[in-house]
Order: sequence, then C-alpha cells, then structure tokens
Amino acid sequence: MTPAEMAAVFAAGTGAGAVNAVVGSGTLITFPVLLATGLPPVTATVSNGLGLVPGSISAAIGYREELRGQRRRVLLLGIGAVLGGLAGAVLLLTLPASAFERIVPVLVSLALVLVACQPLISKWVRRRRPAGGPVRRDGGPLLFTGLTLASVYGGYFSAAQGIIYVSLMGMLLDDTLQRLNAAKNVLAAVVNTVAAVLFVFFADFDWTAVLLIAVGSALGGLIGARTGRRFSPAVLRTLIVSVGTVALVHLVLH
Repeated sequence: MTPAEMAAVFAAGTGAGAVNAVVGSGTLITFPVLLATGLPPVTATVSNGLGLVPGSISAAIGYREELRGQRRRVLLLGIGAVLGGLAGAVLLLTLPASAFERIVPVLVSLALVLVACQPLISKWVRRRRPAGGPVRRDGGPLLFTGLTLASVYGGYFSAAQGIIYVSLMGMLLDDTLQRLNAAKNVLAAVVNTVAAVLFVFFADFDWTAVLLIAVGSALGGLIGARTGRRFSPAVLRTLIVSVGTVALVHLVLH
C-alpha cells in the first residue's frame, strides 16, 4: 500500500469502529476502501473481519454500564453467536460470494423495517402476553434462533449485522434501546472473534490492512460508544434506519 492508501484504510477503520459501536454497518466504510487498494473481494472481507475485532471489543467495553444485569442474556445468546459466526465464516471460505450476497439486501431491508416499527411491534407483543405472565428476559427460543441465523450472516459478511441484532432484540425483549445496543456490541465481538480465529488459519488476508483497521477500529469503537450512549432512543433509532438505508442502497448498487 502507498502511504495515502494506508491513511485511507486507517481513517476508514476508525469510522467503521465508531459506526459499529452506535449502529452497525461499519463494514460498508472499510470494505470499499480495501477494494480500492487492490485487494480481491474475499481477501478484503477476511482482512476487514480480522481488523474489526478490536473495535467490537472496545465498543463493548465502552457500553459496560449498559451491560449491567445482562450477563445471563449475553451468555445465552453468545452461544448462538459462536455457532452462527463459525458457520458464516465456513460459508465465506467454501461458497462463491454470489451465492450468499443475493440475500443480503433482503436481510438489510427486513432489519430496517423491524427497527423503524420496533415501538409498535413491542406494544403488540406486550398486548399478546398473558395478563400477569412472566416477561422473558432472554427472548426465548425465537430470539436465540433469530440471532444465531443473524450471526451466520455476520460471520460471512458483517455489514448491517448490528442492525439485525437490534431489530430482533427490540421486538422480543422488554428493555431500553441503549441496553440492547450494548448487548449487540458484545454479540458482534463474539462473532467477529470466532470468525477471525478461523480466518487466521484457513484464509488469505493482508496484514497491513488488518493492523491499520484494528488500530483505527479500536479507537473508533471507544469514540462511538462514548457518543452513542448519549443518544435518546428516538435519535438512536433514526440513526440506525438512516445508516441502514445507506447500507441497503450501497448493496443494491454494488
């Protein structure tokens, strides 16, 4: 890479780390930049996945206050994240990119609808619960299955992964959007880490790109967490839908 390309990759990693902490879809910042440096698509995807691991971890640390009381939930859903992330990484290494990318715009579209309609859906879910019945704090089998499948997608191509997580949890859990966003960051860190372990041993990647994105995303994750924690639920939801819409347009056009 030239010095200018290295600076661009580092800046993209910082931006992606910040966006992932608050919303998700940071891959749509780094992936095009990596392609512009001349990396093949699969190599760019793998390098991006490895580089974003520190950013996911720093974002989770930045949201540690919102994670209080969510240990059981995160541990349970983390099992699905491990299984799904591993499956998605295997798909990336074994299947042609076109086979999975066809469904990506559909997944992102569905996620955006769920996030935008989350308040209405939550009210509908609460009305259908038996009066005086217990509130599921882990979302039950439906959330576990949904997040496991979303983690398969995340292990393959992580763009909008966080949006899907937040939309599913917002529909099936009674909690604030900020706390759900904190849980999302931990689950994304799990998926990215599991996929990264597999990539290190079985995939081709560019060490320069990985290191630049890793340092940038770690910095961006802390910045994004500090900023995002101040947003109201309405502002955060609007930001999620806005970034997700940009992600969808990018995926459809490319």
